[in-house]
Amino acid sequence: MMRYQRILAITFLLMAVFGSAVGTQEALDGWRLAHPDYVLEFPRDHAAHSDYRIEWWYYTGNVETVEGRRFGYQLTFFRVGINPSPINPSQWTVRDLHMAHFAITDVERGTHRVSERLNRSGVGWAGASTDTLQVWNEEWRASMTGTTHRLQAIDTTEHGELSLDLRLDSGDAVPVRHGVKGFSQKGRQIGNASHYYSFTRLETIGQLVVDGESFDVSGFSWMDHEFGSSFLEESQIGWDWFSIQLDDGTDVMVYTIRSIDGGPGRLSSGTVVTTESVTVLDSSDYQLTPVRRWTSPRTGAAYPVVWKLELPNEGLSLDVAAVVEAQELVTAESTGVTYWEGTVDVSGTRNGEDIAGRGYLEMTGYAGPPMSTVLR
Repeated sequence: MMRYQRILAITFLLMAVFGSAVGTQEALDGWRLAHPDYVLEFPRDHAAHSDYRIEWWYYTGNVETVEGRRFGYQLTFFRVGINPSPINPSQWTVRDLHMAHFAITDVERGTHRVSERLNRSGVGWAGASTDTLQVWNEEWRASMTGTTHRLQAIDTTEHGELSLDLRLDSGDAVPVRHGVKGFSQKGRQIGNASHYYSFTRLETIGQLVVDGESFDVSGFSWMDHEFGSSFLEESQIGWDWFSIQLDDGTDVMVYTIRSIDGGPGRLSSGTVVTTESVTVLDSSDYQLTPVRRWTSPRTGAAYPVVWKLELPNEGLSLDVAAVVEAQELVTAESTGVTYWEGTVDVSGTRNGEDIAGRGYLEMTGYAGPPMSTVLR
């Protein structure tokens, strides 16, 4: 009951913050805006950036047992600034809110289990270190030592225990900077941007527990870290984001920011990563076409779960399909955002030769308020 009351109290505060005119300059006073002159440095920038209003550490991956039983997972930590310089020195003063989403897709059973957290900083319930990658929300945690990330999360659901304990190794890979040297412009207005980088192929080993059943797994993960203070503009409703790991070692990230009128945004972008090069894409370098939709029985949202992705300059023609259609997250007890995020299969050709891979797909703005009400 105490946890429920705590969540309820913080939820009312979150609604008050996001229900206000957060897109106004007054609401951003005191928060630093993303700027193209900022230079990402590592390991410094793996840590939290408390002078920016919005930040997230995003982990997704495809793993399997030695017998070939496959799972997808998502563990995401969000930090949203409420007051950059609170006058009251009490630890109970709310400077930041911390939200977290945790999901595992069991491909064999076609299930998608979801859990979420919402807590405040200052009293030890949640936080993020400004010195190193160390972010937590109650017993959920992401940390980094050397080249190894460790992810831990556990919850008890109506289906039984849901947990993960994974180690993700980047080896000698360097973080991939998206956009212009890590500066990713999302809107036309100054400041509607983020600093954005990824580890695109992390070797992963560890354990999952799904519906109370334990599995030793291995595979590959993708990590995104993004921070800024105002991302989207009023006319932007949401985005479709793809992370793809192809069997030949190529990694692809593309996204399209959708306008309220349904059209793709000019500032959509992407990145192609090979062992030899990193190529930044603008919206004219690729084409994303929805092929088939799945309608959520819970929210009525119609998500495109099959896509065609064309990258002519890379010789790539890819079909991207959800492995399980029902991978929607309705996060009423944390961010209040409804979105689709899940594991996908990839098949197609590269310069006429067959190619395949796996990845993750995120789709926002298909249900609930536009994402611009949250991220501006």
